[in-house]
Amino acid sequence: MENTERPTSGPTDHDEPTFVGGPSLQKIQYLLKTRDDTARFVGLALLKSVLDNSPALRQDEESITALWATIPSTFLDRLLRTGMGDKGENKDAKEMLEVGVSVIHTFAKLLPDAAKAGSKFYNRIPLLVTCLTHTSGETEELILQTVLSLVSHPAGSAMFNTLEDLSPLTELAPSRPMVLDILTYAWLQQQSNPKTAWDKQRLGKKIDKTMAALVVSFKGADVVPLLAFLADLLRKLDREIVPHNPQWLSPVVAYIRSLVTSRPTQDGRAAYTNLCATLLHVYPIQAPPLLFNNAPSTLSRTPGTSTKPSDSNPFSFLLVSLMLVDLRSSFPTLLEQLNSPTYPALSTRLTSAFDTVSNFISYLIRSLDSPSSSTLSLSPSNLLTLRKTLSETMADTISYLRDRYDASVAGAYGLDPSARTGPAHMDEEHMTVTWDSKADTVETDGLILSAIRALALWLREDDNDMLRKESAALMDLFIDLYRSSITSAGKANHLDFRQAVLVALEGITAVEEGRDSLLEHDGWKVLSDDLLSVLASTSTSNNETEAGRGVEIIRVLLPIVESEIPYAKEEWTDLVTTVAAWDVPDSQQANELVEFQVAVMQLVAGIVEHSHTSVRRRLKNTIGDLKRSAEELKEKKVGKVGDDGLTESLEEVLDTLSGFKMDAS
Repeated sequence: MENTERPTSGPTDHDEPTFVGGPSLQKIQYLLKTRDDTARFVGLALLKSVLDNSPALRQDEESITALWATIPSTFLDRLLRTGMGDKGENKDAKEMLEVGVSVIHTFAKLLPDAAKAGSKFYNRIPLLVTCLTHTSGETEELILQTVLSLVSHPAGSAMFNTLEDLSPLTELAPSRPMVLDILTYAWLQQQSNPKTAWDKQRLGKKIDKTMAALVVSFKGADVVPLLAFLADLLRKLDREIVPHNPQWLSPVVAYIRSLVTSRPTQDGRAAYTNLCATLLHVYPIQAPPLLFNNAPSTLSRTPGTSTKPSDSNPFSFLLVSLMLVDLRSSFPTLLEQLNSPTYPALSTRLTSAFDTVSNFISYLIRSLDSPSSSTLSLSPSNLLTLRKTLSETMADTISYLRDRYDASVAGAYGLDPSARTGPAHMDEEHMTVTWDSKADTVETDGLILSAIRALALWLREDDNDMLRKESAALMDLFIDLYRSSITSAGKANHLDFRQAVLVALEGITAVEEGRDSLLEHDGWKVLSDDLLSVLASTSTSNNETEAGRGVEIIRVLLPIVESEIPYAKEEWTDLVTTVAAWDVPDSQQANELVEFQVAVMQLVAGIVEHSHTSVRRRLKNTIGDLKRSAEELKEKKVGKVGDDGLTESLEEVLDTLSGFKMDAS
């Protein structure tokens, strides 16, 4: 290292701040303030030794901050560059690099956040990353720990994301999983920084490029850390940052296929299960064919694994079967683990399994509906086995939901929940009962939502009356969750169960027991009130999501009306009266909203049609108002949409109401 100018005068004792530790620190400060690099290096080495052996000094933030201020940043850079320049052949250069890295690492741990906010720290990130190609062992570990600490702050992540070449990190990732933590913190911190919100597109391109390099780096290595990293990161990235059609998606799915067929460990099962659900959520168009078709893997296998699928069973069959086995084997002990430290990870894995199964069911139905364009090829034997296994898993799901709901609402036998004085807790002195979750209620547990979503889809699509009758026993749970979703809308940690419950009810009400159970648990009032709320809100806004939910409600209620014997219940006419007073909006609206409004007319016309003659007489004026509203809807909306199906449906409503008006007169 080159010796530069000698100091013309050194600092005096009078100029020195007082440090814990006495004169030795004053000497170190003197050496660091000189302009001789050799003296500075000696001072830095002494400082490292003092910090390593002085616990009191390490806790003195004021002294640590003052010491950091005495270290010239340019000198630290020269140390790092000198250590890199000799490619590790010069022992002195290597020692300089190690000392420089060690000192930066120590101060990164000891300095308060306010002292680390300046550029003196974050401007070292580029050199530290470059140093990774010239280090190994403990020094390499210290660099990674330092960079991880720095990118956890906005300024550090901003500096990190200016780096064009991340190959020192991506090449190291298979052997150093901490690299993946660095990338996660750097990218998530950057996307949440309001000062860089405008730069999200550039960040997305950087992520895409880095992901591609990571996928290549993990070829032939243990891919579990990579899959777990992707599963966690992709769900947290903003939509505008996530790469839209990445080239690395297919190789990642190939890694999943390789892992699934290789008898993975528990961590491996969690990684591929969570990533499958994440990919299906983030890439709903590209991911299903990649995961569920039966194309062979295109990547070399992971060491010690085999990519050869079963001779008789395609990959999609194996993947879904393994997840169903995981679900069924987890249910028996799930309640007693609610307050276990392992429950969040377990719940996440099971939630992902349910989400993957839901996506598979949807993909399977689409494939059966369009066999000519489907890439999913399952033999009749595979389909029969899957149907049996799915039905068994859903039966177990019903049992678990029943137990979970009973425990949270009614408590254990002989113990009323009103006896509780506060939230559930668990410590050495007071052990809570196993069913009482200290964190999540049924309404806020994502696992419950995913379970109901998968169950609902299967109830609707599979013609299994026995399973539908079993599900009718969950009607109190479904209605309570639907009601709580209405009252809790907009609150923190709020989960909206309404869509999933409506799909479930569509299947359950196909059997008489399901319809009776819905009416018994006040389901008509809950759903009809929500329907009227949707009608009111969509009259003043183009909320297609709300309108879609309204159509789903009608799909549940209309069959109940049509199957009610001998007549529709008189209290249902309250819905007719309210709709009759509805004013058709004058503004132009989306087709989905017009479809919903026509469906509302079909429902109330059905109620009138199935009502007793005496009831229709009392509704004479109301029927006239309904007819005028239907005519106005046809003129203002349906006629302009140009949808023959909607026009025909509304004509049937008008014909029905016209006939009843004549009867009533």
